[in-house]
Amino acid sequence: MPTHAPQHDGAPGSQPCRFPIIAGPTAGGKTDLAVRVAVHARQRWGLTAEVLTADSMQVYRHLDIGTAKPTLAERAGIPHHLVDVAEPTESFSVDRWLGLARAAIEEVRGRGGVPIVVGGTHLYIKALLDGLFEGPPPDPDRRARLAAMDPADRRALLERADPQAAARIHPADQRRTVRALEVLEATGVPITRLQTQWDRPSAASDRVLVILDWPADRLARRINARVRDMMRAGLLEEVRELLRAGRLGDQARQALGYKQLADYLEAGPHGADAGARDGERLAAAVEAIKTQTRRLAKSQRTWLRRLGARPGCLRLDMADLTPDQAAERVLDAMRAPAPELKFLPPTSPSPRPPCEG
Repeated sequence: MPTHAPQHDGAPGSQPCRFPIIAGPTAGGKTDLAVRVAVHARQRWGLTAEVLTADSMQVYRHLDIGTAKPTLAERAGIPHHLVDVAEPTESFSVDRWLGLARAAIEEVRGRGGVPIVVGGTHLYIKALLDGLFEGPPPDPDRRARLAAMDPADRRALLERADPQAAARIHPADQRRTVRALEVLEATGVPITRLQTQWDRPSAASDRVLVILDWPADRLARRINARVRDMMRAGLLEEVRELLRAGRLGDQARQALGYKQLADYLEAGPHGADAGARDGERLAAAVEAIKTQTRRLAKSQRTWLRRLGARPGCLRLDMADLTPDQAAERVLDAMRAPAPELKFLPPTSPSPRPPCEG
């Protein structure tokens, strides 16, 4: 946590006009930065800041280690919202998250606080910035048929039919893959083409998007180290207990780490040399977690490039900044006036920035 921050500055015009939305790759230090920003905001402005998590798997209770859910110590006394809001047997949608996020932002600002949105589920962040993409309604029969396909065949179909969607969607993300194919079948048009207007940024001026950049090799090392730390912290035991209790639903099971270890545990040891082979199978599962997480980071870069094209976006080269320097850059951006945007207005009015009269 930061030990040196600017002294309290409550002068008129010194306090923030905008709240930050922090996006970045997995294992990129987003949560740590959000907490530091909250601490610095209190020290610089005397304001209470609260963190709102934009993570599609941290919403689930009992999925703690593998989702890198911040511990109480890591939260450093800063309130965190939108974690542990669903049972892992439930499905959870971007629409549900967006409703909770908008309500939480209003509550925090209503108390005179500053919301800090942070997370790696960039679809959630895109929805918060620009609203939801309105596609055709779900078709349960079509969706069930697509979900029953062999995963490799389904992925190959998406890559042929909509290469742009395939570049954005992680190969292990069955739900979004099925949805992209469902939209294509229902409309005859790739989902990426239908999203063209959705890709136009809104003119909301009460928030600033912050994107964390990392060199690929540095990020790969961070990912590998994080997976090792998760295993040492008891991820295997966490997954085993979820399976034993019947708490790992279809959607939650797709979380990186949980899927690979659940498959390993359910396969079980077989044959005379089961003991020796079991260690090899576990090692292979752990390597698969690392590989799939690095692939996720690669697909996240596609999202980050799209998000980073917005006017006024703050990009931070994390390899060249200390954590406290990065936090101070974010606070400066929160106070800076928003750029003039020349895009369609937001679909719903945004809360007034706290620095307006």
